[in-house]
Formats: sequence, C-alpha cells, structure tokens
Amino acid sequence: MKVHRLAAVAALFSMLGFGQTTLAQDAPKSITIATEGAYAPWNFITADGKLDGLEVDLANDLCARMKIQCTIVAQDWEGLIPSLQVGKFDVIMASMFITPTRLETIDFTQPYAVDPSGFAVAKDSDLGKLGITAEKFKLEDEAGSAAAIEKLKPLLKGKIVGVQAATANLEFLKKYFADTVEIREYKTTEQHDLDLAAGRVDALFAQQTALTATLAKPDFSGFTLAGPGFVGGVFGLGTGAGMRKEDAKLKVMLNAAIDGAIADGTIKRISEKWVKTDVTPVK
Repeated sequence: MKVHRLAAVAALFSMLGFGQTTLAQDAPKSITIATEGAYAPWNFITADGKLDGLEVDLANDLCARMKIQCTIVAQDWEGLIPSLQVGKFDVIMASMFITPTRLETIDFTQPYAVDPSGFAVAKDSDLGKLGITAEKFKLEDEAGSAAAIEKLKPLLKGKIVGVQAATANLEFLKKYFADTVEIREYKTTEQHDLDLAAGRVDALFAQQTALTATLAKPDFSGFTLAGPGFVGGVFGLGTGAGMRKEDAKLKVMLNAAIDGAIADGTIKRISEKWVKTDVTPVK
C-alpha cells in the first residue's frame, strides 16, 4: 500500500512539475499590439506613416520589460474588439476605458492611465466664459457629480455636442445630457475636431488631454476646455490594455510590467512628455 502511495505522490509531483513547465512555455515570445492611430497625442500616425504617441511609447517600454518582441499596428476603433477576438492581434492599447460592458467580452490589465473627460467649447460661449476648472468628479459620488452636471446643463442647452461613437464618452452624454443637447457621433475624434473648427458643432466631449492637444492647434485659438472633468462610473476604472480572456499568462506579464512602469516613474515621464500632465493611476 505504501509503495502505491509513494508512486502516486511521485506521479503527482511529476504532473505538477510538468504543469509548471507548460505554464512557462505558454509565456509568449512575441505579440502584436493594436492601437487606433487617430487619437493624438495618445496614438496617431505621423506624416511619414509611423505610429507614435503616448501609448506607442508605453507599449514599447512594456515589451522591453517583458523581454518579448512586439509589433504595433493600427486598427479602426470600431474594429478593435472584434479583431482582437478573432486573433488579428493580441493586445489593444488605444485609450480604451475598462468598463463593465467591455469586461463581458474581453479582459483588461490594471489601468495604466486615468484621464478625466470634459467639454471643449468656444471661448465666447456661456460655458466657455467659465473656463476650465481643476475639479474632477467621480460619478460614483452621485451627489457631487449630479450637482456639477446640473450646473452645466443650462450652459449647454440646445447645443450640438460632437463625440466619438462607441465610446464611454458617448455613454456619458446619453446618460446625463440626452435631454439637454443634440449628440452627434463621429467615427474618429479627428472628424469631430474638424467640425468644431468649422462651426458645425458647438462643443466636443472627450478626454481632456486629447482636447488640450486639439486646442493647441492654430485653427482652435477661439476654443477652450470648460468645466470640470469626470471619471469613474461609465468611464470604468481607467485606461487599460485589452486582451482575450484566455490569455491569462499575458495578463500577468503585462500587469507586472505596468507595475514597474508606475513604480519607477516611466508612465509619469511618458505622459508628461505627450499630454503635459501625469496620468499615472494612484495605486
């Protein structure tokens, strides 16, 4: 009996050892990361056709930490999640918020950035005259955020607000401003930027860092960020890297790399380079 038990224990240890080797072998040697390429300064395509921006720099840093080879490709926003699911690439880094709805379909790393969303309007508009504030409201704070939203509504009543389709920014407008403004959806933020400059929309709603980059361009000297920023709620936990649910080993590797980039100040350095502010998540 003891012999049989010893044999069984030996077999168990052998199986465990084999399992650990298999897990190690499951660690990817190379991955493909997709970004939108149309959301400057987070990700964009340069005049010579190269991908650049905050998330491109961060993706390269994370890959170096994981010691794996990475290829970064561009993919239209609306095709990011479907293309990930069919294996066209392995990771999404495209300023995508980690939301409960998306978590039903794909998985995410921990956040690598937290960036409030807000409005951009003409400087001489009712809201524009108030200018930007340093206030940031968590939508989980229902009393505080509701008061801020109610203060904005009369200043935006009847206005046309441009927003990128299939985003948490659109969900925010639908949930809190559908009875106040006309919501106009765009495939890319570049398209709604052009309509703001041309006067075809009265305001934009997007991440404040992206809007800041837009308003720094010569054609937007008459516009400003206005009002507070909003986080949490429909915006989820922040911005993270999306992946397939079955890629558990890759998630562990990416989370460890993000931890390192937070701890040594790399995310702070990269974000201050591209968006002039620190978007590092608070651990």
